[in-house]
Amino acid sequence: MDGAAAQADGVVRPHLAGLPIYKMTGSGNDFVMVDGRHTSPAEWSEADIRAVCARGTGVGADGLVFVGLGSAPNAVRMIYFNSDGSRAAMCGNAALCSTRLATRLGLAQAQGMVLETDAGNYETRSSGPGERAELRLAAVAAPAAVPSLGATDGERRVALGIVGVPHLVVLVDDVSCVDVAPRGRALRSDPAVGPDGANVNFVSARNSPSEWSMRTYERGVEAETLACGTGAVAAACAVVEWGLAELPVTIWTRSGRRLEIEAKRLADGSYDEVWLSGEARLVLRGVIN
Repeated sequence: MDGAAAQADGVVRPHLAGLPIYKMTGSGNDFVMVDGRHTSPAEWSEADIRAVCARGTGVGADGLVFVGLGSAPNAVRMIYFNSDGSRAAMCGNAALCSTRLATRLGLAQAQGMVLETDAGNYETRSSGPGERAELRLAAVAAPAAVPSLGATDGERRVALGIVGVPHLVVLVDDVSCVDVAPRGRALRSDPAVGPDGANVNFVSARNSPSEWSMRTYERGVEAETLACGTGAVAAACAVVEWGLAELPVTIWTRSGRRLEIEAKRLADGSYDEVWLSGEARLVLRGVIN
């Protein structure tokens, strides 16, 4: 990228020149990752974040992630920004990528670490085979029906779940037939999902009851993304609530990669021991110049 000074023309400011960056993908959810020991969110404006995440004129990503030292030994701090510059409390695939990057940077042990986020602290690890990581999420309340939200043709059931951030799960006959951008945009801001809106995850069954396809419209990106980790957890809980599946559940993302969800359903209807497993692959390393 050109390091020229203007933000209006879509480039980051000169003081960020020379900063090492890592491009990572989590099942198609892609991120620009930076080492929090070398830079902090205070040094980045919303325009800087939009510029580096822009596809075609920047590195291109769904979000910018800061990965740094946590508040205790073997703890890692993750701070996540959507590609529009807005700060988000949590992103499952960013957490998986942060776990793997933290191991690479020597910030924590691959066998297990504590990942500190705006949504709370999570146990994560990247010691398994391949370029994958695992994230243990906090207990998840059962997704709730949204009776005031009107479904259109082909939308069979709708539920709202909170997995770090709000997720609307929409059961459809076939996700490949959904016009995700306009429908997702409309549902994302529907008053029924709350004042801050929600990510929208369309799901449909595959050949096995334990395998589902998902497509996501993501708030903050304001477009369809190729995957959504916490959305996959919300979707898995929703199809179990609807009596359509049993845990564990595999969610196949728009990228063709899988996210695996394990959990235990408790007597009160909530889900505990929730584990999300997915890709956390380093694509490239570089610098802003």
